[in-house]
Amino acid sequence: MKAVGHLQNLQGNHACAMGAIAAGCRFFAGYPITPSSEIAEKMSLELPKVGGIFVQMEDEIASMGAILGASMGGSKVMTATSGPGFSLKQENIGYAAGAEIPCVVVNVMRGGPSTGLPTRPSQGDIMQSRWGTHGDHAVIVLTPSSVKEIYEEMIRAFWLTETLRVPVLVIYDEVIGHLVETVELPAPGSIKASMRKWASGPSAEFQPYEETEDMVPAMARPGDGYRVHTTGLTTSESGFPTQDPIQVEAMVARRLGKLKHHADDIESYEAIDCEDARIILVAIGISARAAGRAQKQAREKGLKVGLFRPITLWPFPEAAFHASSEKAKHIVVPEMNAGQIILEIDRLITGKQQTIGINRIDGEVIDPAAILCKIEELA
Repeated sequence: MKAVGHLQNLQGNHACAMGAIAAGCRFFAGYPITPSSEIAEKMSLELPKVGGIFVQMEDEIASMGAILGASMGGSKVMTATSGPGFSLKQENIGYAAGAEIPCVVVNVMRGGPSTGLPTRPSQGDIMQSRWGTHGDHAVIVLTPSSVKEIYEEMIRAFWLTETLRVPVLVIYDEVIGHLVETVELPAPGSIKASMRKWASGPSAEFQPYEETEDMVPAMARPGDGYRVHTTGLTTSESGFPTQDPIQVEAMVARRLGKLKHHADDIESYEAIDCEDARIILVAIGISARAAGRAQKQAREKGLKVGLFRPITLWPFPEAAFHASSEKAKHIVVPEMNAGQIILEIDRLITGKQQTIGINRIDGEVIDPAAILCKIEELA
């Protein structure tokens, strides 16, 4: 018999916290910041009930450092932030990418730059989520568009970070974070726990960053007797710093290559009515929900319009996008910024296709009518 879930009204930010705990998160360090503060508040109430630890740190830099330390100690960890706090976390996100430390970072997007619009929605952190820290680094970015999907993607975020040893960022706009929807959550005990690959075998032979078939080296569990040297410097397989070009290239290539190697597990997207579409909408978050309404209205008018929604934003699901848009003449990208997703779409389209952006940078959402109007202009 299938286990029945629990139906309830739930806010997006609360779903974020509950999904993390259901995935096994037992350590949260953060600092209150609008519009993500409900995540920290919920974690402070719920984590102690399951034997977890909540710490309010002095700032966002310390919060990021704390979760990395706890992760290396064996815990499943996360932090949550918005806007300026996400900027402050970038250095330690880079450290996590370089040292391959599992962690989940949530960013509830608001208007910027700087203090910007603390209480207004934005989708201005799309490029920062991929390229915010320096150097060639591996990172996974997930973009849920509903309360239920936030819960589900938090569970997937922990599976990905624990399995692949890659920082996983979950980003969504303020509207999705504060949205309340009726959702059915999975029954307790029905969620498959994610497991790290722990070191085994003779301790003298252990290499912290050994090249493996799946490109993911085993981690040393504290207390098991394996020697580990953790540093932000580029290392050889031994974990000690190196500047040898051959070893440096091998290490960086492996970290980048494991995302491609595990692409089937990482990539996720939704494609609606794209098979015959002459116009494809590409959007995330609340903009995707508006696009979905406009797409349905366009189909009712007899217009061949499809919607492609990346759930995994980075790495971008390129093959799926190509397959979904191969018959399209126009690619319309509604986003609450000056144009960021459209840069990726421009890179991927053919010479016979045209991209058109619909942008808002005033702290307001894009409504379905504006998208439908643009569709009708192009049809």
